[in-house]
Amino acid sequence: MQKIRLGVIGGGYMGKAHSIAAHSVSAVMELETVVELGGIAAGSAQSAARYAQLFNAPHSFATAKELIESDKIDAVVIASPQDTHLEFVELCAKAGKPVMCEKPMGRTLPEAQAIAAAAESVVNLVAYNYINTPASAYARKLIAEGAIGEITWFRGEHNEDFMVDALSTWRLQGDANGTLGDLAPHVIQCALAFCGPIESLVADIKCRPESRRQSKDTESNDDQVQFMCQFSNGANGFISSSRVAHGRKMGYAYEIHGSEGTIRFDQEDQNCVWLYQRDNSPNAGFQRILAGPDHGDFRFFCQGAGHGTGYQDQIIIEQANFIRAILGHQPAWPSFSDGVEVMRVVDAIRESYKQSGWVSL
Repeated sequence: MQKIRLGVIGGGYMGKAHSIAAHSVSAVMELETVVELGGIAAGSAQSAARYAQLFNAPHSFATAKELIESDKIDAVVIASPQDTHLEFVELCAKAGKPVMCEKPMGRTLPEAQAIAAAAESVVNLVAYNYINTPASAYARKLIAEGAIGEITWFRGEHNEDFMVDALSTWRLQGDANGTLGDLAPHVIQCALAFCGPIESLVADIKCRPESRRQSKDTESNDDQVQFMCQFSNGANGFISSSRVAHGRKMGYAYEIHGSEGTIRFDQEDQNCVWLYQRDNSPNAGFQRILAGPDHGDFRFFCQGAGHGTGYQDQIIIEQANFIRAILGHQPAWPSFSDGVEVMRVVDAIRESYKQSGWVSL
C-alpha cells in the first residue's frame, strides 16, 4: 500500500489541527493509502523541535525550505502566516510536491494569482474546511437535485466576538489581518460554492473600536464588512462578517432561497440543516434534518444520525480530500483557482468601499 508522508509548516492552532489529522486520516476515512505525519517546521528550529515532540512527529526541520525539499516528505500542508504562502508554494512546486495551503492563500489578489500560477504543476487545495461539514455537503446535494428549485437569494454571515476582549495584537494591523482577510473569506467561499460567481457588488467596511474593550485603536484594520451582490446566475445576495459580534462564537451561517424552497444552516449547530419546500403543508415550517451516514463523509465517523461531528473532524475531511486528489480519485476542491476567486471578491469589496458604489467583477 502506498504511503504519503505529510509535512506540516506551522505548529500553532492550525498546525496542530493538521498534525492530529495526519495521524488519523487514513484510518478514519478508510483511504487506500497510509498517511503519516512526516515532520514539522515552524518559526524556528527550537519551535519545530518542540512541536514535533508535542505532536509525535518523527522529524523536525530548521526551516520550511528544508521540510519541503526533504526526501522524508511527500506532500506539504502550509499552516503558517499569509506572508509566507507564496514563497512556500513556489518551493513545493519546484520540488514537485502536492500542497494544501491554509486560507486565505495570499494577502492580495495579485499574490493569490501568483500562488495559483506557481502551483499549476502540482496537486493543490486551499483549506476552506467549513464547506465540507456533512450538513453543508448535504445542502449542496439538495441544491444539485433541485430540492429548492432555482436559487434566487443568498444570505450569508460569519460573525464572532473574539476581538471584543482581545489585547492589541497583530490581528489589528494590516489589511490582510482584518475581518476581510480572516472571517469573511469563509462565507464568501460558501456563497461561491452554492451560487457560483459574483457579477457585481457594493460594500461597506467599518472599524469598530467602541466594541473592543481592551484595544480602542481607531487606526486598526476592519472589524466589520457587509455587501450586497448580484450572482451571475441572476440571484441576489447579502453577506456580512464581524469579529466584534457579541455572543457569536462560530457564527458561520447561511440561508439559500430558491423558487421552490429554502435551506438554512448555522455552524454553531453544525450537525443539522433546515429545509423548507413549497409543497409542504403551508403551516409546516422548516424541517430539521439531523446529519447522518447519508450526508457527506459523516459515515466515516459514526453510523448513527444525530451523534455529530466536530471541528477536528472537518480538518480530517479536508485532509482526506487532499489525499484523494493526490491519488487521482477526485478533483482537488476547493483548489487554488477557487481560492483566487475568493480573493477576487475581497479585492472588489475594497474597491467598492473606496469608490462608495457598485463595482463589477
